[in-house]
Amino acid sequence: MRAEAQAQLDQIDASLALVRRFLDWDRALRRLDELNNRVEDPKLWDDPKQAQAVMQERRRLDEAVAAVNAISRERDDTAELIEMAEAEGDADMADDGVRALAELATRADADKVRALLSGEVDANNSYVEVNAGAGGTESQDWAEMLQRMYTRWAERRGLKVELIDHHSGEQAGIKSATLLLKGENAYGYAKTESGVHRLVRISPYDSNARRHTSFASVWVYPEIDDDIEVDVQDKDLRIDTYRSSGAGGQHINTTDSAVRITHLPTGIVVACQNQRSQHKNKAEAFKQLRARLYEHELRKREEEANAVNASKTDIGWGHQIRSYVLQPYQLVKDLRTGVTSTSPSDVLDGDLDRFMAAALSQRVTGETVEVEDVD
Repeated sequence: MRAEAQAQLDQIDASLALVRRFLDWDRALRRLDELNNRVEDPKLWDDPKQAQAVMQERRRLDEAVAAVNAISRERDDTAELIEMAEAEGDADMADDGVRALAELATRADADKVRALLSGEVDANNSYVEVNAGAGGTESQDWAEMLQRMYTRWAERRGLKVELIDHHSGEQAGIKSATLLLKGENAYGYAKTESGVHRLVRISPYDSNARRHTSFASVWVYPEIDDDIEVDVQDKDLRIDTYRSSGAGGQHINTTDSAVRITHLPTGIVVACQNQRSQHKNKAEAFKQLRARLYEHELRKREEEANAVNASKTDIGWGHQIRSYVLQPYQLVKDLRTGVTSTSPSDVLDGDLDRFMAAALSQRVTGETVEVEDVD
């Protein structure tokens, strides 16, 4: 078989194997049978909340299993078609088969990512918090570039974006900002973006046109609903109010309506200033706090299970998950998976799916890659 066709087959096989491993294939099939039997039981609907949970689990599992089976069948049929075409010397048919395999490989990769988004809160909305590192205007400008990148990525995926909190830099950029991304699987896709992001470029703020390195951190956590219990005690909180920042004019808030909440035991800080009412800002800040504490517990569980320290680190050298180089050459490199792009402009315009898919896959396999950072 042609090398090109074999490469596509290997890619499809790798995607299918990863999904089967993630689902624990034999257990997943047994569980799907159990759920199908429960759905047929009319007593299930005596508890509508439980019934809804069962239906959602069944739908997700059924879609994942059906996708694997369909792609597996198409893979075998297309491979057989190519072998038959090559045996008969029909080059046109063989070419059609190779093109069909390429399309199937793309589908398998997309289905793989969807299957990996079956965590407890992967389907939820997501908060994305961006903070500038040390370095003044340079890092603050970089933080604003990241805020725009995630906004553009969310818009590409059809997600709604709300700016929850925003603190402008002294000269340019932002000190910090919090976005709320609303839509299906917002957290599942974005969760792998938590970490330190490094930028290398010729500074537009340096009259000598020297190359500068800037850092900013990204922290992603899910929005959670009232069904998830998070214990928050008043004695553990410090609540501060302050005047909202803005561009001025009719939209500026002249009262201390912005709210900042500090959770003393963990040091987690959340803030909200997008509402004109202090009461509404406080309610939104509490939602963020519950979400951050829940994510904090999820991360602790993940660290214990994988023995991997994925906690929040210093915003600087040695902690970055991705480097973006704009000069003297063009390259974006993920330091966890080795995925690269030679078009930083596209990445900064929201082309992040490849990076996210690779990081999701790595969480399943647990395989680490030795990746050297770029200069």
